[in-house]
Amino acid sequence: MDSTVRDILETVVAALVIAVLVRGLIIEPFSVNGPSMEPTLWTGERLFVSKLSYRFGTPQRGDVVMFRYPLNPSKDYVKRVIAVGGDTIEMRMGRVYINGQLVAEPFVQFPGLSDYSPYVVPEGKIFLMGDNRTNSEDSRRFGAVDLSLVRGKAVFRVWPLKTAGFIK
Repeated sequence: MDSTVRDILETVVAALVIAVLVRGLIIEPFSVNGPSMEPTLWTGERLFVSKLSYRFGTPQRGDVVMFRYPLNPSKDYVKRVIAVGGDTIEMRMGRVYINGQLVAEPFVQFPGLSDYSPYVVPEGKIFLMGDNRTNSEDSRRFGAVDLSLVRGKAVFRVWPLKTAGFIK
């Protein structure tokens, strides 16, 4: 085999191995589908999800995470962490209370008027909600999500370019 062809093949194989390792262990692209995270994230936006974020820690309140949908683990969803294990979450007239304290949520434009009875999040689970509270299938429907279903933290919006930047 010609040395030039061999060099090209070695480079291509090395690049593929690196790409597979990076995607599998470090960062993964994700495409937003649906209105549940508006106005923070919109359908069609592309994100990078850090898979390293929770290797040495756990999701915190306010993090935007990608996770396997508990009712169909072949699907990935993106939502915001509202409460963690041991927290008591409650909603009154669309406002969220954690451990009895009203939570400031500047990312929610229309909180709606719904109520959610006090619920203690079990240890090893998180309570997730979309920022578009009136149009989000979230933990209010499918319950707290086991930490083993969390794939990573949504950290950076890459598309469209005009809105590229870190996710808050």
